[in-house]
Amino acid sequence: MKWFSLRAASLLRAVAGMALAAAASLAVAADGVAQLKAFVARARSAEGTFEQTVVAKSGRKPQQAAGRFAYTRPGRFHWEYDRPYRQLLVGDGQNLWIWDPDLNQVTVREIGDALGATPAAILFGSGALEDSFELADGGERDGLTWVEARPLRSDSGFESLRLGLAGGELRQMEMHDPFGQTTRIHFTRLELDPVLAGDRFRFTPPAGADIIGTVPGPAR
Repeated sequence: MKWFSLRAASLLRAVAGMALAAAASLAVAADGVAQLKAFVARARSAEGTFEQTVVAKSGRKPQQAAGRFAYTRPGRFHWEYDRPYRQLLVGDGQNLWIWDPDLNQVTVREIGDALGATPAAILFGSGALEDSFELADGGERDGLTWVEARPLRSDSGFESLRLGLAGGELRQMEMHDPFGQTTRIHFTRLELDPVLAGDRFRFTPPAGADIIGTVPGPAR
């Protein structure tokens, strides 16, 4: 499950004098956190493309992936990996479906349990960010304003999450897990409030698929 296996913080450095540094820090923090909250409130639906890089603590060759996504809050999304091999994750508002075409294997579970305080909750969740994350200023880097989000729950599967924004839109996510692995997702295209067909967020297990979990009655 690539998305949910996905998993640092930085402080503003003093630039000149305690008073000036404090003022600058507050201004950037307000800007970054305010941008994130405004984006989440405004982006009730979106679609686009992404590139993903996973870097291991050991320093071995990074794993590269890319794909496309669409979502409408709360809990409805279509997240599809096109390379290096295909994998599909669909949230229908009630359940999370994960399909591995190569194995013809489908995993299904209730979406409330699946999202929780995971990075997915930033985009697809239904609650306020403060319900699941502690938000703090992450400074500026690579032309982006960063916000650090630390999960309030210990079972989230990651230690910290950094979100890079520019112009009020989410451009990048960095997730750090307890094993020292870093996952970076760069949103190469992001369109807000598109017209999305409802069947994009429905999934029917293919014939002969090996199913892990309980398939709800309507989806049979």
